[in-house]
Amino acid sequence: MVIQTEKRYYTPEEYLTLEEKAVDKHEYRDGEIILMSGGTTNHNQIALNFCRKFPLTIESQDYYTYINDVRLGITQYRFYTYPDVMVIKGKPIYEGTGKTTVTNPSIIVEVLSKSTRDYDWTDKFKYYRSLPEFQEYILIDQYRFYGAQYSKRDDGQWLFNDYEGGEAVLKLASCDFAISFQDLYERVDFDLV
Repeated sequence: MVIQTEKRYYTPEEYLTLEEKAVDKHEYRDGEIILMSGGTTNHNQIALNFCRKFPLTIESQDYYTYINDVRLGITQYRFYTYPDVMVIKGKPIYEGTGKTTVTNPSIIVEVLSKSTRDYDWTDKFKYYRSLPEFQEYILIDQYRFYGAQYSKRDDGQWLFNDYEGGEAVLKLASCDFAISFQDLYERVDFDLV
């Protein structure tokens, strides 16, 4: 005999209250709270490598780079998540009075894992695109030398580029920054996956 349990939906306010006390991180998707799985050492190393190389100032413009623990809020979709890396041009804009949820990333980097790969390419990208400041989406594979880049053009359309192989160089379109895959994948051990 199968017993169905009633699915509980939460308000954004309930989610934020629960998340402040939670030991683990959770994503919020329009009423549902989803436990976020932990990452691998390769996953973490790639995100750290990007952050270590990204400068704080480019062409006299300030950038803030956040990794993994800063929450992104997208009110249009009633969506909260923790991107692997967020880059904010200028000062962060916070949701509410605290400093835990930002709303204005210009660049988001996600390191792909087997459990979230499809979601990162589809629904999550749709939610991110609703942010007016959002200009560039970078997806990095942790299992091989591969990256994908979506950059927003002046007409609002998104341009796709992909990069493959250890000699590739990822060049951002929204700012003057490039990183070689040798640097991006430094200390990543593909034999561990």
